[in-house]
Amino acid sequence: MKKIFKSINIFFKLLGESFVMSYDSVKGDKFRAFLSLLGVTIGIFSIVAVFTAIEALEKNVRNMFSALGTDVVYIDKFSWEAFTEEGGFKWWEYRQRPNNTYEEFIFLQKNRNHADMVPLSVYTTSDVGYERNVIRNASIQGVTYDWNKISYFELSEGRYFTFAEAAENIPLVVIGQNVADELFPPGISPTNTNIKIGGFTARVIGVIKKKGESMFDPITYDDAVIVPRLFIRNFLDLRNTSPSIVVHRNPEADEEEFMAELRIAMRAIRRLKPIQKDNFALNKMSFLDDALSQLFKVISLAGWVIGGFSILIGAFGVANIMFVSVKERTHIIGIEKAMGAKSSFVLAQFLFEAVLLAILGGMIGILVVWGLTIFVTRQYDFVMTMSMGNIMRGVLISGRVGIVAGFIPSLQAARMDPVEAMNQH
Repeated sequence: MKKIFKSINIFFKLLGESFVMSYDSVKGDKFRAFLSLLGVTIGIFSIVAVFTAIEALEKNVRNMFSALGTDVVYIDKFSWEAFTEEGGFKWWEYRQRPNNTYEEFIFLQKNRNHADMVPLSVYTTSDVGYERNVIRNASIQGVTYDWNKISYFELSEGRYFTFAEAAENIPLVVIGQNVADELFPPGISPTNTNIKIGGFTARVIGVIKKKGESMFDPITYDDAVIVPRLFIRNFLDLRNTSPSIVVHRNPEADEEEFMAELRIAMRAIRRLKPIQKDNFALNKMSFLDDALSQLFKVISLAGWVIGGFSILIGAFGVANIMFVSVKERTHIIGIEKAMGAKSSFVLAQFLFEAVLLAILGGMIGILVVWGLTIFVTRQYDFVMTMSMGNIMRGVLISGRVGIVAGFIPSLQAARMDPVEAMNQH
């Protein structure tokens, strides 16, 4: 047991001495060390920056789709899965399908055992005005009470419709912040104020919090003019329109039974024969989630390829510098081995030097990426954060680069004959 502890003690002592000598070597030739650090810094910066950007992009995109709601099915002409079908998207087949109807919405509301709500939304355009300020051809959205539960938005002031208000022909409206800014002078609160919509008077009860435009989140209610479904009937024939219909599954219901019930209901109202194909699409958010997962797998692979080339350049830089370092210190290596230094000690000495250079370069690259994430987050509408996983990825890759790049030069130094090495100048 004493021999084991003695061996371990000697091992760590040699490692420590190797580390000190490696540090002194790096410190002694700062320019050469800088060149080595630069190559690795660029390499680690590239790979960490790529994966940080990919993670940020994925997070922002998934947050965008999460706003569309979960456990919901969107009834539409086009299937989201059709874009991935073999042979490409056959738009001419889907174009012939009928649009959603208001009667289908009523039918689904009455025939739902596994669904807890069937939100509906219809659109039209109309002038919206307050005193002398008028917005021409504003987009008016008539919704059911539960629409906000599957299309989430926050209110900066006021409130949303109550169930009773949405069930009656009550002239109420919730507007987006852009609409409020355009209609009302500064200092005047829109809530509890009457505005004109298509010649009808409606009372503003809420203002939607401004979200702003974002390439990663195109869903915005900044320009929204939302009214109850029954109120929009004053200037829109619901039976001659194509509404957006969404069905929300009861959390306690089985998903397969829910989808089967929905498909049977849609086929029934459209009077499809058993041999006829569905002329509608039941789009689930889970498909988008799977599609996003596959997409970002491909993007991650591309990131590894891009980062791999950058790392390879950094590894060649470290290896080149280490070969030069071994050649310059040949005489010293000979003296060390003549004084009893083992080949493993010499190997560890140069290997530590390579790893030290690589890790220092990697840490600088990580710090640069961290600064970049702060800058992007503050200057642009795009949240970037550096995860601990990416930090560890950068450090581990740096260490591996140092080991791989420094192994052959270190092995060359360890195998030197002490007599021949001492005779070289």
